[in-house]
Amino acid sequence: MTEKPFLVSGRNTIIHKVRKLDLLILNGDDNPPILVTYKGIKPYEGQIPENKRDAKMLDMEMVDITTGEVFGDEKTLLFIQTLNGKEYKIDYSKANTSLFIKIHQDSIF
Repeated sequence: MTEKPFLVSGRNTIIHKVRKLDLLILNGDDNPPILVTYKGIKPYEGQIPENKRDAKMLDMEMVDITTGEVFGDEKTLLFIQTLNGKEYKIDYSKANTSLFIKIHQDSIF
């Protein structure tokens, strides 16, 4: 079994930990996907890969947070810590607004 490029912390936090792989965060069918890179976070505009193998070919790891290996259900609030030392708050109740993705905490170093 290979090591995952992210850690799950608590009930709603994902920590990105591998620079060469972006994370494609999926949160159910009705919520927009999120792309996590080593530089930050943005809504994902592209075609969602058919499977994890196709995602790997695009240097991505698909992370479906509704699966049992991650959180097990859809989340309204999700926190993501990126490699650039920032923690972002993703508020799915505010999808498609300027408040959807916000910096929650900036690094102290």
